[in-house]
Amino acid sequence: MEIIPAYNINIDKWDDCVSANGGLIYATTTYLNVMTDNWSGLVINDYETVMPLPWRRKWGIRYLYTPSFMQQLGWIGKSRIDLNVLNQLLDGFIQYGDYLFNSTNHFYLSTETLTPKCNCILDLSQDYQQIQLNYSKELIGYIKKAKKHGLIVTNTDVSFAVDAYKKLYSDRFSSTDDLDYQHFIQLCNLLEKQGKAFARKVIDENGKRLAIGLFLKDNNRIYNLMPSTYPEGRKLCAMHFLIDTIIHENAGKQLIFDFEGSDHPGIKQFYQLFGSTEESYMHWHFNHLPRIIKIIKR
Repeated sequence: MEIIPAYNINIDKWDDCVSANGGLIYATTTYLNVMTDNWSGLVINDYETVMPLPWRRKWGIRYLYTPSFMQQLGWIGKSRIDLNVLNQLLDGFIQYGDYLFNSTNHFYLSTETLTPKCNCILDLSQDYQQIQLNYSKELIGYIKKAKKHGLIVTNTDVSFAVDAYKKLYSDRFSSTDDLDYQHFIQLCNLLEKQGKAFARKVIDENGKRLAIGLFLKDNNRIYNLMPSTYPEGRKLCAMHFLIDTIIHENAGKQLIFDFEGSDHPGIKQFYQLFGSTEESYMHWHFNHLPRIIKIIKR
C-alpha cells in the first residue's frame, strides 16, 4: 500500500482498475487530471485497489478537498480499507481535509467524522414500460403536459450546456469559480470525443429553449450532471420531459441513471417522481493538525 503522485501513476492500470470494479467516472485519470489542482493515488497490490486523493496547499499545509463536479471518490477495487488504517497511512502526507467516499465503501465502525449523504439512482435494465410503472401519477401528468405543448428534445453543444448551467445557478455554488467551469468544459470536450459526454436541450414548437441537460456516460452509469431549466420551462415541465426521454432512450440497457443527488428535499422529491432509489455515501471530515492550528481551522 503506497501513495503515488499523479505524474507517476500508471494510467492504464489505474483506469483498468476503475473500469473493472465498477468505479465512478470521477475516479478516472482523465477526470482527475483536468478537474483537480493536484492529486495523488493510494495504490494497493499493483493497482488491485486504488483511491484518488485530491489535494491543495494553504499556509504551507497540504489538505484533501472535494473538487467541483466530483460527487464521489473513495476506494475502488477488491480491498476493504479500515478508516483507522487510512488515518495512519495519511499521517504525514495529509492531516486535514474533507473527502467523499463512494456508496460501495463500507467501514468497520461508525465515527463522528463520517456523515451520510444521499444520492438517487434508477436501474435502467428493465424495458421502458416496466420502468414507467414506478413513475408517480404526478410525473405521468407532467410528461403528458409537456407533450401536449409540443416540446421537442434535440442535441446541443456540451460547452453551451455548461454555460447555461453557470448562468442559471453559479450563485448557488460559491466554491466553484470561473476556472472550474473552464476546466469542466475542457473535460466534457475530451469525454465527448470518447462517447462519454452528451448534451440535450428541450425547445418548444417555435425553437425557444426551455431546458438543457449535460450528461456523462461510462460502462455503468449515465450521470445527470448539469440539469438547467429556464423559467418558462418550469411551467411546461421541460426537465421532467427531458429526463424521461433519456430514460426511454436507454431503457433495457445494463446501466444506472445517476440523478447526482440529492440532500436537498425539493430536488430529492423531484427525483423520486421517477421511482428512483437511494444510495448512501459518506462525507469524511478530519483534522489531525497540531492543536493551535486545529482551533483556527474549525
